[in-house]
Amino acid sequence: MRMRLSVVLILAATNMFGCDASERSAQLFPELVASPAKQISGEPNLVVGEDGNTYLSWIEKSDGEYHALRYAEFNGDSWSLPSTVTEGKNWFINWADFPSLAVLDDGTIAAQWLERSDTLRYSYDVKIGQSVDGRNSWTSPVTPHRDGTRTEHGFVSMLPWSDGRVLAVWLDGRNFAKENKDEVFRNMTLRAAVVDREGRLSDEIELDTRVCECCGTSAIKTASGALVAYRDRSEANVRDISVVRWHNGHWSPPYTLYQDGWEIYGCPVNGPALAADGERVAAAWFTAAQDSARVQVILSDDEGVTFSSPVRVDDGNPIGRVDLVMLEDGSSLVSWMESSDDDALLRIRRVHQDGQLDRAVTIATLSAARASGFPRMVRNRDTFLFAWTHVDEDGNSIRTAKASLSP
Repeated sequence: MRMRLSVVLILAATNMFGCDASERSAQLFPELVASPAKQISGEPNLVVGEDGNTYLSWIEKSDGEYHALRYAEFNGDSWSLPSTVTEGKNWFINWADFPSLAVLDDGTIAAQWLERSDTLRYSYDVKIGQSVDGRNSWTSPVTPHRDGTRTEHGFVSMLPWSDGRVLAVWLDGRNFAKENKDEVFRNMTLRAAVVDREGRLSDEIELDTRVCECCGTSAIKTASGALVAYRDRSEANVRDISVVRWHNGHWSPPYTLYQDGWEIYGCPVNGPALAADGERVAAAWFTAAQDSARVQVILSDDEGVTFSSPVRVDDGNPIGRVDLVMLEDGSSLVSWMESSDDDALLRIRRVHQDGQLDRAVTIATLSAARASGFPRMVRNRDTFLFAWTHVDEDGNSIRTAKASLSP
């Protein structure tokens, strides 16, 4: 039997999901949760670890030109005191290309961040450090790419992998190195590697030879493998979403998630989001093909081998910056930013397995500027958590909210 969720916002009750009165109902109650981050902070990210806990990571401005990567764990009602992964002076800080964590079932944490490799604006490397001793210390960071070029490497997705290892997927700009004089081959690529607990690299591979230059990636584990989604780029500058699939120990060739046909001669800085529950997979993305901006969600029942027709979920004027979670009944909950006068709204909407939509609800009012970054959303059992960057004259700061699903 299909559940109905309803949202009670902080100051007003709003019915989120409509259904027949005879159907069983449930309630989703969002409320602000005090952020563990200091005033000058941004680039939040959320992850549910294989240990069953939820983690928030972010960047704080420290003394002078220093930055710190910190994280906190959610205990069901509030965030723990923050812990520091690392601090540095020569970091690449970007509203769309932010750090993340991967947490293994034994509690081991892997963290990734970006450090500059040159004075050039877009020359930086991926760094991955791990805490393998009960979070008492962090290993010296390793770089998962070994090209040594002073080019762009970023937009990382990480997943817990087999044998206590971590999979890292990133956009790799090695072909833009100044010594490469052949314009034909100056393309951004999608690459992956596996890092073990000693920092050793293996299974390094180029997944796609030509992709969009600065749209985020998304990676999920499925019942028998994994999926990675990213914005591709054809020779004709069509930048639709593509997927590669890990199955039976091998990566598939790239295939198009859905042919929007968005031809654009510049990066839209708007990557896709994936969510999975066993064999069920959902994907969300932004497109402006045919001069029509929209956020779409598409579903799969076979781990991403095939997908249904996409469903449009926005309200008519979306900015994008999507995120996605799946519910136990096979439906999905998508979040995105929608333009509203001089601001933007963080909206969420449920998409049922049959493509039916429930009414969208506003979680927060945000700045429409790039500084507001990418709002994040996760689901851990019956609790939903949201994180976003609040922008005002006092400086950027992170806000968080929780919502519990209860019958």
